[in-house]
Amino acid sequence: MITIIQRVSQASVSVNQQCIGEIGVGIMALVCVEPMDTSKDVSRLLERILNYRIFADENQRMNLSLRDINGGLLLIPQFTLAADTDKGNRPSFAAFAAPELGFALFSELKTLARAIHPAVQFGEFGADMQVALINDGPITFTLRTKCVK
Repeated sequence: MITIIQRVSQASVSVNQQCIGEIGVGIMALVCVEPMDTSKDVSRLLERILNYRIFADENQRMNLSLRDINGGLLLIPQFTLAADTDKGNRPSFAAFAAPELGFALFSELKTLARAIHPAVQFGEFGADMQVALINDGPITFTLRTKCVK
């Protein structure tokens, strides 16, 4: 799995001009399922997101996690993160996970996140979403559950 996490002061997601999720201070994560991903990747990715230390401590060092600050988490499904952009001027979508796998693992991620984090919101799999955020810093990182060589 691939995720782009952004430290935000606020973020929201809308579908058909209706807000379906919003958070204050926390992390907005764009999440992509890859073809070889499993349930093990779901739990690994969520643990990394929740424990990644990107929030300032009392010395203004990035030393606190989302769990440490009890921040919000907005998870947005985004299949295009797996695009092959190495050649030409158009991304290749040949290596994406099947929509059924993507939906199943994103659903599993939602269930697990609800069970272990008190402030979590979600985008809608397969929907045309509008995402708004204020990136705090800006602070943005890419996390993966599998090693890329």
